Amino acid sequence: MSTPQPDVREQVTEVAARARTASHDLALATRATKDAALLAMADALVERSPEILAANAEDIARAEQGGTPPNIIDRLRLDESRLEDMASGLRQVAGLPDPVGEVLRGGTLANGLELRQVRVPFGVVGMIYEARPNVTADAAGICLKSGNAVLLRGSSSAQSSNTAIVEALRGAVESAGLPADVVQLVPGDSHDSVKALMRARGLVDVLIPRGGAGLIRSVVEESTVPVIETGGGNCHVDVDASADLEQALAIVMNSKTHRTSVCNAAESLLVHADVADEFLPLVVEALQEAGVTIHGDERFAEYDHVLPATDEDHATEYLAAEISAAVVDDVGGAITHIRRFSSGHTDAIVARDQGTIRRFVAAVDSAAVLVNASTRFTDGGEFGFGAEIGISTQKLHARGPMGLPEMTSSKYVVVGDGHVRGGSPVGSSPC
Repeated sequence: MSTPQPDVREQVTEVAARARTASHDLALATRATKDAALLAMADALVERSPEILAANAEDIARAEQGGTPPNIIDRLRLDESRLEDMASGLRQVAGLPDPVGEVLRGGTLANGLELRQVRVPFGVVGMIYEARPNVTADAAGICLKSGNAVLLRGSSSAQSSNTAIVEALRGAVESAGLPADVVQLVPGDSHDSVKALMRARGLVDVLIPRGGAGLIRSVVEESTVPVIETGGGNCHVDVDASADLEQALAIVMNSKTHRTSVCNAAESLLVHADVADEFLPLVVEALQEAGVTIHGDERFAEYDHVLPATDEDHATEYLAAEISAAVVDDVGGAITHIRRFSSGHTDAIVARDQGTIRRFVAAVDSAAVLVNASTRFTDGGEFGFGAEIGISTQKLHARGPMGLPEMTSSKYVVVGDGHVRGGSPVGSSPC
């Protein structure tokens, strides 16, 4: 990775230093103060909707002129309804319990020391994300409630929208008595500012990339700041021989077509061979009527307008009205296919046989495994967490939808009464 230009590095270092200072004040804020700030942020989004939507219109116009694909423009677009959803998400976060200070475990040791492990903020969180300006508000709200200052580096395609949103949020935060610098945009629209943020170790405690596979891979591989990895959503729906096929069709269609440009939309369909003759005509017709292009194996390719599928097709996160499809011999074949191609985000089975369900749930190693339910339910709001900051596909610290608890670390608080350690020090050091 090349070294960012000095002026960009200095600008990013400056905002990171301000975030670090602001995080010290935020860490001491009461829940009442943080909740008041969140409610003020929600109100600000609604009150300043004309200027936010005008800024978004500028981004949309640039994207359309640049030939941006429709599914990406959909992720970029804001309207009154989406702004209200963003504000509602902030209000929901305000109503959630404050994770900071929660005692994870504790008690009195045999020597009389009182030991507690408590949740504490990370400090400064950097967000690197693409297109979706709603992430700007979600990330700011979750970070503030969990006691973290946030540095937001959205894509240049949403620069106008993000600038208008952050201006509204900063004013609201300050009106509630907190430093405005707990919410900041990272300056610059070149990749140099991203590089500088990834190298701000010591000022930034953790980075969270949210976007396509290329962005996430770049941040994970090149950052010197610790990273919580969110992953792409090559999500599967497996229709088992024991499935209620009417139910299966509804689940497949909702998983794929409810909203195609999001990470929890289904991108791959698997059908048990024993029900293929009955189910394939139904699902192919329904998907094609909904405008979905099918990339299918030999069995699916027997139907008109189904494109032959390659391994690349089965591995693709389309984020569009496309899906890969294959017929498998049994649940073992479905598990093998998922292990090969899944991104580890969300995989679902539609089945009634409990033995098959237990085997699938135990064998599929994804952040979320759903039974007889749409993949679209893998979402912080749907799980009752409030607005999420991302969906982690890694296995350390956080996995799945990342709500407030996942945005904290912990520390041990040990209280004694003049306690000193006795015994021989030889060989006793844990470090």
